[in-house]
Amino acid sequence: MNIAVILAGGKGTRLGADTPKQFLKVAGKMVIEHTIDVFQSHPQIDEIAVVVHRNYVGDIENIVNNNHFDKVKKILMGGKERYDSSLAAIRAYEDKENVNLIFHDAVRPLVTHRIITDCINALKEHNAVDVVIPTTDTIIKASDDNTISEIPDRAQLRNGQTPQAFKLETIREAYRNALKDPNLKATDDCGIVVNYLPNEKVYLVKGEVFNMKLTYKEDLFLIDKLFQLKSITDELDDESKLTKKLTKKVVVVFGGSYGIGEEVVKICKEHGAIVYSFSRSQNGVDVSNAEQVKEALADVAYKSGKIDYIVSTPGILIKEPLANMKYEDIETSIKVNINGAFIVAKEGYEYLKETHGSLILYTSSSYTRGRAMYSVYSATKAAIVNLVQALAEEWSEAKVRINCIDPERTHTPMRTKNFGSEPLETLLTAEKVALYSINTMTQPITGEVIDVRKK
Repeated sequence: MNIAVILAGGKGTRLGADTPKQFLKVAGKMVIEHTIDVFQSHPQIDEIAVVVHRNYVGDIENIVNNNHFDKVKKILMGGKERYDSSLAAIRAYEDKENVNLIFHDAVRPLVTHRIITDCINALKEHNAVDVVIPTTDTIIKASDDNTISEIPDRAQLRNGQTPQAFKLETIREAYRNALKDPNLKATDDCGIVVNYLPNEKVYLVKGEVFNMKLTYKEDLFLIDKLFQLKSITDELDDESKLTKKLTKKVVVVFGGSYGIGEEVVKICKEHGAIVYSFSRSQNGVDVSNAEQVKEALADVAYKSGKIDYIVSTPGILIKEPLANMKYEDIETSIKVNINGAFIVAKEGYEYLKETHGSLILYTSSSYTRGRAMYSVYSATKAAIVNLVQALAEEWSEAKVRINCIDPERTHTPMRTKNFGSEPLETLLTAEKVALYSINTMTQPITGEVIDVRKK
């Protein structure tokens, strides 16, 4: 039995925040929600226990109920010291047999299924497991007079992360010995094993650089950006999974007459979805016109009885210095790229709330940094990212998901209009972007920017 123990007893004093850092929001959800969700969705995790300060037990109960985290079976109270939280979990399961305890910091929300799987597999041959990455900085040991006393060989050094995983009897025995030490000091559980079960070797599993811990204010910014930039997966759903997810689902595509939108329509239909496509050229529906969008969605809901997914692809790129642009072109870009997204989101929300559906919008690689000749376009695409993150929070309780796709240079009519003929082998295909879009809209994620890159 594999039990994940989420250690959430911290008060966030180093972060300088009134709210404990595990309850701060990043990428549309609380940090601890992201963390629990990784273990909730891992097929080899049988149960989850959350250890928290007594003042926040009610908050964890609400998080578990709101997110339907049905693997969370215990909410335990920690103590004054870091190791008191681990002890709470050990004691809660000490009468169980054949149990693995997998301890993880609540404020490491970017842990991956791969790391968890490697820890579980390592426990088949080892009794204690740590997750580490190579140390890249030179480590200096300081003397009492603030001078260098030693520079250890970096090749032998590692930075420790979590999870740390143990067979229950091993970590229980280590703590029994540790509690006899009147000078006990411990910052992690592997340290307890190393110091108090010296004959027990701790096996090392490869971690990830981005599996970072939220400790300081700057970390919150970095973690938020990592969530924005990560892809949901390197592999797309296969044909059978896609058909199972899309059959009889009602999909509305704005901008479905060409480019990425046209490919979304085609693929969804091929896999059994009921698809409605709208565009200015196709049926006179302009996403920047609220009444037209409202009528289109109402008509779909009337005919089909529901709307499961909405994909909005329309965008305008005018590649020109701002000083040379006509105000008419600026206004048109803003109306389509920004107002259109606002309108589709606002008008689509009530329908998606009924089905717990999702909305897909589109940004561009230029959202991360404005570039000359792209000032208006870059600004609108940055706004899309912020809109997605904001609505992910606003819509979380209603279980409506919203994400945006960030494709590299893609072969579409809009790009050809601005750049002319380019070698096709240097461009993404609209079909590949469409597949990632569909994959994203059917995933249980929200508030994320999904990168699609040509490999």
